[in-house]
Amino acid sequence: MNPEKPLLICLMGPTASGKTDLAIELAGHLNCELVSVDSALVYRGMDIGSAKPDYPHHLIDIRDPSHAYSAADFVVDANQATADIIARGKTPLLVGGSMLYFKAFLEGLDEMPGADPAVRAEIADQAATYGWPYIHQQLSEVDPGSAARIHPHHSQRLSRALEVYRSGGVTLTELHNRGAHGASVPEVLERYRVVQLAICPVDRAVLHRRIARRFDLMMAAGFLEEVRGLWERQDLLPELPAARAVGYRQLWAHLDGNCTLEAAVRNGVTATRRLAKRQLTWLRKWSNIEWIYTDNVGNVVKNAEMQIASQASSEAPLEVALNYLR
Repeated sequence: MNPEKPLLICLMGPTASGKTDLAIELAGHLNCELVSVDSALVYRGMDIGSAKPDYPHHLIDIRDPSHAYSAADFVVDANQATADIIARGKTPLLVGGSMLYFKAFLEGLDEMPGADPAVRAEIADQAATYGWPYIHQQLSEVDPGSAARIHPHHSQRLSRALEVYRSGGVTLTELHNRGAHGASVPEVLERYRVVQLAICPVDRAVLHRRIARRFDLMMAAGFLEEVRGLWERQDLLPELPAARAVGYRQLWAHLDGNCTLEAAVRNGVTATRRLAKRQLTWLRKWSNIEWIYTDNVGNVVKNAEMQIASQASSEAPLEVALNYLR
């Protein structure tokens, strides 16, 4: 890495792995400001179910739940936040579990069209009239690759894939293929010394216990009433990303009368475990990432510091590198 470039730290991991706690510790040690990389934390009023932290983060509470927020939106906001942090003489530390946001930020989504509200509304109207399997069939006729990857009832992804085609005449599959072949070095990797860390316990059962315990604590803190407040809003449709967030979607189904509260909680825990599994699948395929294992909690911060130092200044002795970072 070029030592003259500003340092940028990315801390990733599955839900309930301890990312936020580690990031807060590192912020105090390494003069960092935190940037949230989380598709639920962007929304105001979604505090309990998203485990919204008290410690200051950029890109938290920046959008009303009635307005969708995309990976393309995140790239714009994250680039501005990191530039501002560096201008203040501090180090940006991006932390979260929205792996698509990390991928978009690090690798770019230059060719991905922005949201088209008119097209999206037309798709939503068709789905309300004919059902989401009909939308899936419409997608399969123009973009069979995306249709094969997306479940017929995954409304958010179906809508976005069909919206991309109807807005620009180019399929999502084609755009992804363009990005996979012959792409230049992404701008973020050119501008910064990027250190990428992943945090997770080695034992998957540990993570599952943390997920179940956290969901219980969220319910005790009033998670159901938080979801009820969203559910009662006339402008917040169940197809919107905020309403489909893990945990929120399951309690929403209970409020719709589709299941008991006990079943909704079980479904929420199961959905959160599945989310963690998907996040880990992303991370296992990630390039240039170093793992921090949290089974031995006492060494987590020191291990993270050592990884950052060794990646950010590989030619310098460890203690010199750590002092430089501080």
